[in-house]
Amino acid sequence: MDSGNVAWILASSALVCMMIPALALFYGGMVGSRRILNMMMMCFGGASLVAVLWALFGYSMAFGNSVGGLGLIGDVTEFPGMGQMMAKDDSASIPIILFAAFQLFFACVTTALVAGAAAGRMKFGAWMLFAGIWATIVYFPIAHWVFAFDSADGSTVGGWIANGIKAIDFAGGTAVHMNAGAAALALALVLGKSSGWPKMEHTKPHSRPLVLVGAGLLWVGWFGFNAGSALSAGQSASVVFLNTAVAASAGLLAWALVERVRHGAATSMGAASGLISALVAITPACGAVSPLGAVAIGAIAGAVCSLAIELKFRLGFDDSLDVVGVHLVGGILGTLLIGLFATDAAPNAVSGLFYGGGFELLGVQALATVTVLVYSFGVTWVLAKVLDKAMGGLRIKPEDEMRGIDLAAHSELAYLTDEDPVELGSPQRV
Repeated sequence: MDSGNVAWILASSALVCMMIPALALFYGGMVGSRRILNMMMMCFGGASLVAVLWALFGYSMAFGNSVGGLGLIGDVTEFPGMGQMMAKDDSASIPIILFAAFQLFFACVTTALVAGAAAGRMKFGAWMLFAGIWATIVYFPIAHWVFAFDSADGSTVGGWIANGIKAIDFAGGTAVHMNAGAAALALALVLGKSSGWPKMEHTKPHSRPLVLVGAGLLWVGWFGFNAGSALSAGQSASVVFLNTAVAASAGLLAWALVERVRHGAATSMGAASGLISALVAITPACGAVSPLGAVAIGAIAGAVCSLAIELKFRLGFDDSLDVVGVHLVGGILGTLLIGLFATDAAPNAVSGLFYGGGFELLGVQALATVTVLVYSFGVTWVLAKVLDKAMGGLRIKPEDEMRGIDLAAHSELAYLTDEDPVELGSPQRV
């Protein structure tokens, strides 16, 4: 055991865990004042359910020995309950149970991201059922494809993307962000548009300061997300840490510049969104590019995603909190741009087109991208359709949607006034 590595991954795990409440704040500020509690509960509830499933069988599905050696899914019977992982292994740099805890929060955050597409109009019980099944049949398999590597001695076979085609995804551009974005698009299409969409006074962002606070905390948490994925406290983590910082900054500036040119003002919402879009894009690429490449990827993501969020109006789908425009598009950009900006001087030690590597890496990255998108969107759409039929609809009543979902779903309001009714599920407060 290396105590420095253990300490770093413990800290990184805590940072990734912090991304769950940070995302709840970020999403919560972007919805109406009578939708914030539900939005935050969807983040906390979905993440908590997935954490339990991870302990029961999710880790085995994601990181167990690949069934039949096909690289498609891990053996669900290998680590049931994770009890056998408590035994000490002095040959490992960090305990396997610590790695499992670190990856647990990846699963939690990914599921919470999808909630943004259903803001204010999905039954809470339906969301919880959806989140648990979605993690099981979509996230866990894709995590196996991307994150599970063959063991050095050949005793454990990992996923086909990581080991077969050897696509690069340092911390989750495909498994996390593209996956969540494609699932969000499928769920949004099945749910349909919010009442009054796109001109909805009752759904306008109620607290831009909360959005900025959430984005800032996400930025801090992202250092654990990306640099922690080096799984050691050394050179690789240091390069990734710097790349994450400069890419995020470039993304914020690029989005602000596009807004200033197109609309005459750089907004706080745009700044927060530019920051997040660049963090999404640098996630798969953070170990493959130089700091200059990270700036380029961040700036491209900030500029392109600022335009991509308008797709929902052009194509007519209600992606309430721009999960598609930011996470899907940003994830695609970051994954593909590895094929251009990767340098063999970076920790991943491969070269892209701009560094003499030719088109091969770009082709591999494109194959991984298309496969994850098709699987995530297709399976999520079928799942949402089946649940919609089985549960008599995924959406809340139209009148509850118009007045705000918080009181109907949770019997409480975030901000009470003298005109509001007493909360249904709690004693009257003086």
